[in-house]
Amino acid sequence: MLMEKEREQLIEYGKKLVDTDLTKGTGGNLSIYDRQNGHVAITPSGIDFYKIQKADITILNLNGEVIEGETVPSSEWQMHLKEYQKRDDIDAIIHAHTVYATVLSVLHEPLPASHYMIAVAGKDVRVAQYATYGSKELAETSFEAMKDRKAVFLANHGLLAGSYNLANTFNIIEEIEYCSKIYCIAKSIGNPVILPDEEMSLMAKKFENYGQVK
Repeated sequence: MLMEKEREQLIEYGKKLVDTDLTKGTGGNLSIYDRQNGHVAITPSGIDFYKIQKADITILNLNGEVIEGETVPSSEWQMHLKEYQKRDDIDAIIHAHTVYATVLSVLHEPLPASHYMIAVAGKDVRVAQYATYGSKELAETSFEAMKDRKAVFLANHGLLAGSYNLANTFNIIEEIEYCSKIYCIAKSIGNPVILPDEEMSLMAKKFENYGQVK
């Protein structure tokens, strides 16, 4: 079985998404890229995260061809592969239907530097132009909007994040959802104060060695 350890990680973190209310049912998808072999392990389409077995994980190459597996891969496989094809700093991706990030995505409203923890993804989080889920267009628009960032809102859809491993990708999902919640609540009371670019650049440097799972 190819990428057996990675399959186990995908199952583990898929369950964590559900347990921490970061997604519901079969909403969202996860993948890990084995850069050395050019293989991608990705969760299957339409299977509850608590019912996914190791054999259900599909192994693809960067052209989208199935290397191993009998199940249909996530409908968002093109969105995952686009990042792996074009970036050398991302080896794991999570897409989740989190509540507050999705609220902002529905409003087509970016998440500005209203909290310093947003720096785990960049100085802010942009909104990718709307495209149908599972489409090549969505892969293109999400890639463009996530340039120089580790997360992006998918318009009228949800949240996408990537990092060098699954643990840190999950951390970005958690932090951006938290910051989105704070921003939405703050906006309901008044006008959030936005941190300057200089402070967010400093935070980015501080986060290089702080709280990161190796």
